[in-house]
Amino acid sequence: MTATNVAVGILVLGLLIYRQLIARPVRGDFRVPLILAIIGVIELYSFLKNHHLDAAIAAALAGSLALAAVFGAGRALTTRVWIRNGQAWRQGNWFTGVQWVVALAAHLGYDQLVYKNSSLGNVTILLYLAVSFAVQRAILQARAQRLPLTSQPATPDRGTPR
Repeated sequence: MTATNVAVGILVLGLLIYRQLIARPVRGDFRVPLILAIIGVIELYSFLKNHHLDAAIAAALAGSLALAAVFGAGRALTTRVWIRNGQAWRQGNWFTGVQWVVALAAHLGYDQLVYKNSSLGNVTILLYLAVSFAVQRAILQARAQRLPLTSQPATPDRGTPR
């Protein structure tokens, strides 16, 4: 991993955390997770051309994707969801942001622990993010659908004069 890769990774992580901490509408599509999954599968396929798919790789991949789902669910549970003007909104808190950092460290650490090869963790990071995003988004959508459309925001809408 080069210094450029690390810098880009830190910038992407910072953007992810920032976007989790600002109030945004709950999105109903899975376009971003799907794009990440497609690119992640292509990267995994390229990796498997040079590495035989054995039990260690399969276990590392399965465990990593299970971790992705757990962290996605955890972030969804720490995200506030409310209705504003008939639309569902969401906003994470500081713990949501911390979970992103811990989740990525867990992904790479799990790869080292199980497969002892950091290249698998690097190759599967987009697939990991796709699963994590998809689980988080699905839970947030389910929570938003259970809210009555007449709910008021949990905090005053700072963009609307009172």
